[in-house]
Amino acid sequence: MMRLRHILLARDFSSCSEHALACALDLAQRMDATLHVLYADTRHDALLALDEPQMPVGEKARDVIRRLLEQDESVPLAFDPGDLRVEHVMTRDVAPARAILTYAQEHDIDLIVMGTHGRRGIRRMLLGSVAREVVQQARCPVLTVRPRGRTSSAPPSIQRLLVPVDFSAHARAALVHAKALAGLYGASIDLLHVIEEYVHPAFYTTGIYASIYDATPDIEQKSREVLQQLVEETPGPDVPVAVHVQPGRAADAIVQEADALGSDLVVMSTHGLTGLEHFLIGSVAEHVVQSVECPVFTLKPFGKMLVPIPQSQAAEQQPA
Repeated sequence: MMRLRHILLARDFSSCSEHALACALDLAQRMDATLHVLYADTRHDALLALDEPQMPVGEKARDVIRRLLEQDESVPLAFDPGDLRVEHVMTRDVAPARAILTYAQEHDIDLIVMGTHGRRGIRRMLLGSVAREVVQQARCPVLTVRPRGRTSSAPPSIQRLLVPVDFSAHARAALVHAKALAGLYGASIDLLHVIEEYVHPAFYTTGIYASIYDATPDIEQKSREVLQQLVEETPGPDVPVAVHVQPGRAADAIVQEADALGSDLVVMSTHGLTGLEHFLIGSVAEHVVQSVECPVFTLKPFGKMLVPIPQSQAAEQQPA
């Protein structure tokens, strides 16, 4: 069972994060979770204005957020205390990512939800952006959501989840979470493994070959069998799961498959490292998050898990 008690929605007061708002509200209602709405005021004059007479920061944030939500007819229950618990917070900080991460740590947040910011560019939403820093450093899972124009405030319809895996223990954790999410939304899962042809075939066999297909001609069939075994061994709700094996470059193939399948959500591990290395969020995960049209749920192998991981897999995921 998924444990999701505190959700942090990191947003500004622009229209670009309306879809993120809808996703956060929907999850909070489904999980009976508390929604923390955090606005980090990073305007160049924000800190200088601290001494100006104005309504209390918390009250001001609550007033602005209320007016924004009241304009969103798709979430009419947002302010009914019996249906949803919302905590409004506004902080002034020249470093918005730091404010988000600090709040998440201090309040034991289970999931951070954030939209892209139009000023940074849709296609470059991670490169040099607040989103990249949060996904890179957050200890809890992060749900990144791209804007969707006029339909951005509509409640999310999640029917198909795409889960890319590479047979590592890190990727298996993503499937555990995907099963829980699929059960929550009544959705199906597309489990995808991408065979990168010109790589050292460490996951498949021994030796070095010009192509993985030279080393193991039946690699696609073997991969399907491993995927099917992975599905059977992974605990969680009994949801429909289809397995897919595609050749190509992993980052591009995942984005293409998400588009071809009409995926509503991608769930994947970032393969991020702990300690000084901080392997960013992994080149594949970074490309997917900045390129795919649907929301992306990312989790760190060594970070906070929302679903209990089998002991055998948990042991494999501990850093050496």
